[in-house]
Amino acid sequence: MIEDQASSLRRMNQTSLTKVIAVTGGKGGVGKTNVTLNTAISMAKQGKRVMVLDADLGLANVDVMLGLRVEKNLSHVLSGECMLEDILVEGPYGVKIAPATSGTQSMAELTPTEHAGLIRAFSELKIPVDVLLVDTAAGISDMVLSFARASQDIMLVVCNEPTSLTDAYALMKILNRDHGVFKFKVVANMCRSAREGQELFAKLSKVTNRFLDVALELVATIPLDDNIRKAVRKQKAIVDAYPNSPASMAINHLSKVALSWPIPAQPGGHLEFFIEQLVNRQAASNQA
Repeated sequence: MIEDQASSLRRMNQTSLTKVIAVTGGKGGVGKTNVTLNTAISMAKQGKRVMVLDADLGLANVDVMLGLRVEKNLSHVLSGECMLEDILVEGPYGVKIAPATSGTQSMAELTPTEHAGLIRAFSELKIPVDVLLVDTAAGISDMVLSFARASQDIMLVVCNEPTSLTDAYALMKILNRDHGVFKFKVVANMCRSAREGQELFAKLSKVTNRFLDVALELVATIPLDDNIRKAVRKQKAIVDAYPNSPASMAINHLSKVALSWPIPAQPGGHLEFFIEQLVNRQAASNQA
């Protein structure tokens, strides 16, 4: 059934290409969701049509951070009650947010019918999307791995804590050795200086160069900024609430860099292909 759905997607006459970026971090508390939302809003301010998929299917939080009212979520799409467009909520500057379920099943527990429904939901999406940012859950669960492997680029958010580096390395190790992922974009978050970001990246690179066959790229160093906490309390994005703050400037630079990353030629640029990759890989994992 999944293969039939995937085949039908490949035959679809789609012309628009979508950049798909997974934002992950290995552990919680590194500011991953904040980076995701602010990057999305910064891209939207540049005129891009952006969607955020809250892929933490067990603990939704993207909508909460922006104080958005959510009536339906991804669980209603998976059950066939509504279409993906019906659950989308609009954030600042027109960013579309697909809210996650909360306290329900993970991707690993979806039935074949729900898998097919997920593919169909994206294939029927009529809203054009330039960039899809996927905010994954923390950790190295099958769900996180699936979303990361299905995306075109993986943005790994780390901070200057030993557990952050350890968990980031563990995530890269599994993706590299078990799933053939070789490239990671690193965001050094909550740094006291640009030098601290470089040192953090150097620590991570030293270990990966020794034990893994991966290429790391430091794409942003986001400073520790009190305005982030103020923005969170206001349930606003810092690039919206404090656009001239140090963190906002760094995120704006990150968004411009990310928009310059090339989109693979067909079929990898389609939203449908992202979901096809996600579902097929999850199905293969379940069969293993």
